[in-house]
Amino acid sequence: MISAAVRPRGPFSLRLSSRLAGDATRTFSSGPLLAALAAGGVGRAWQQPDGVVQLRAPDDRGIDELSFVLALDDDHSEFLERFRDDPLLRRALPRLRGYRPLRLSTVTHALLRAVCGQLIQASRARQIERNVIRATTSRPPAAWLHTPPTPASFASFSPAQLRRLGLGARRSATLIRLCRSLDLERLRSQPTAAAADRLERERGLGPWSVGVVCVEGLGRHERGLVGDLGLVKLCSALRGRWVEPWETAELLEPYGEWAGLASVYLLQAFRLGLVPLPQRQAA
Repeated sequence: MISAAVRPRGPFSLRLSSRLAGDATRTFSSGPLLAALAAGGVGRAWQQPDGVVQLRAPDDRGIDELSFVLALDDDHSEFLERFRDDPLLRRALPRLRGYRPLRLSTVTHALLRAVCGQLIQASRARQIERNVIRATTSRPPAAWLHTPPTPASFASFSPAQLRRLGLGARRSATLIRLCRSLDLERLRSQPTAAAADRLERERGLGPWSVGVVCVEGLGRHERGLVGDLGLVKLCSALRGRWVEPWETAELLEPYGEWAGLASVYLLQAFRLGLVPLPQRQAA
């Protein structure tokens, strides 16, 4: 094992960022973040009182992977400054300023999360995701976590087999088709617009799914989570009527190239009751 001490660029809180980050490949409670690595083995990360993040992994590739997953180089100070007076975020930003959405080790995992989460409850989607990962990937020695999936993880699986794990028929077919026909991991080397456009041409992927892949798989902020059920609920509360999923694009439009980060901040703020909502008129 090797170690590295990294001071994040800009404000960063591992506690805030990791609170909801647990899945079949990683876990976080009151101790360090533990993550099975695509590079092999298990990595650990914890934050010192002075803000420095300690990383531990089997080799340099593992250290680099942990740094990417934690977005330690992704300074979002410009976002905090630009939207400090935003009517929807101004109450939340001081409380959430150290929050960064953690990334997934592989683009394939982000695609799996996207297809699992289409139009179903988040808790059910995460359970299906865990089922699929546990059935298709191995565990590092002496670890209970599973290795992040890659296209090869699904090479021997059929859509019918994934359906038995809880993934819908069309979603199973979409996942298998893309893992076989597209070099998913190379999308990280492409500009966001090119990668997103390529994904949007595929049957079974809409704006929300592409947004999930961009935010969690590519680590990019330009594409928002258009159609996210939480944003639909927020937009409905703001407009006093139930909105269509596409209308959330209007909610995110003011945030421009920060729409992806704004999406997750708005979701957190809404969950915490920090978004000012119009008062309902008495009947």
